Amino acid sequence: MEDNLRHEYGDKTILEFMNLWENGCLNLEPGFQRKSVWRLSDRQKLLESLLEGYPIPSIFLYKREESGYPVYDVIDGKQRLETIFMFTKAAQFKRDGFGLMFQFPDDERPYWYDWRELRKWNRTAPLLGRKIQTVEVTGDTSEIINLFVRINSTGKALTSAEKRHAKYNKSPFLAEAVKVAQRYRHFLLSNDIVRTGQIDRMKDVELVCELLASVASGTQINKKAAVDRAVGNLHINGNALRKNSSEVAATLNLIKRMFPAIQSTRFRNISEFYTLFMVVWEMSHQKLVLTDKRRNRIAQELLIKFSVGVDSVRDMQVHLRTGKKVPRLYAEYLLTVQQSTDALPQRRRRAEIVRGVISGIFERKDTKRVFSAEQRRILWNTDERPKCSVCHQVLTWNNFQVDHRKAYARGGRTSLSNAALICAHCNASKGAKTKR
Repeated sequence: MEDNLRHEYGDKTILEFMNLWENGCLNLEPGFQRKSVWRLSDRQKLLESLLEGYPIPSIFLYKREESGYPVYDVIDGKQRLETIFMFTKAAQFKRDGFGLMFQFPDDERPYWYDWRELRKWNRTAPLLGRKIQTVEVTGDTSEIINLFVRINSTGKALTSAEKRHAKYNKSPFLAEAVKVAQRYRHFLLSNDIVRTGQIDRMKDVELVCELLASVASGTQINKKAAVDRAVGNLHINGNALRKNSSEVAATLNLIKRMFPAIQSTRFRNISEFYTLFMVVWEMSHQKLVLTDKRRNRIAQELLIKFSVGVDSVRDMQVHLRTGKKVPRLYAEYLLTVQQSTDALPQRRRRAEIVRGVISGIFERKDTKRVFSAEQRRILWNTDERPKCSVCHQVLTWNNFQVDHRKAYARGGRTSLSNAALICAHCNASKGAKTKR
């Protein structure tokens, strides 16, 4: 233990803990704390142990002062205290009560007891008077966080995402990842990319951290080392972080549009979803048109066919079937997954294979986006009475603009055959729509 970390053993009754909580002197969620992961059955078992008089593990508290009052941050024991407060409907937990089947010594059989029933039968005093051992800790915040990580390395051990959250809870990179994860939580859940239990363990935030770090690096990354560096950088440039966040969001939106059936493919697995994300992100930077509905439909069909092919190879392995010739590409892709899902060489090869499957069907945008002065003059001088092609307002040389009939974003060429005169108002409101 660190030399500057001091601790003192003691105890508090459940009633004392409730009073601290209701008076705002007990903080269940300091910045380093993780989300609740206990199920109802876990909470019922704890109450059963308390009612039967069994000892429960110590509560670790970080004692500090706030506005002249002592405040206790819960280092370890959050879910035990949370369970007690839920059962007793203390303060903010009034709507979270629960009960359990329990048999007191003078009961003929087990009965359903909740807080209301205990109060009705005058059985609350033994519970409220129960003493729980405490360990009050003082020291530097960094040492407290290290203690939190060490304590939570057993039982329901902290995930790597929870450890990062504890160590770097003031990281702007992590805060941005949390915002993006919350924004796309429904998409991740509905496509089974992450499950509810994984979100409780911050798996969605870890995935977004990985995507943000990859976009910032401009390429695929070795997961753990690169993410740790990114999250731990407390002095990251805010503008660069917001730009990277916007790129992650734009790419996720593209994937939603391009592959609405992703849930039915193996690319809903987090490691392979990462591969698909990076391929789509790279294609968007290669100026490919990724918004064409027909081509997107074909891309999805190709991805499904590829997924089925890889799954078939895996099924043959599991059932030890041989003799049937399978495409080498399917077997090679599966090998990269089985060798290591997060190692950089395997990630790069997976992306190369997926890119080869879907990228060839997309058109490349014209390298020139803006119409030249010569093209503007030709278009103006070949029109006898220049009018806006949308609202038909008569135009003058000083107020006309030139627009793509087929939007540039949808693959329209910057050529006279795809050019149209337009007024400023209609051009601003048109967006990426294509003229009929």
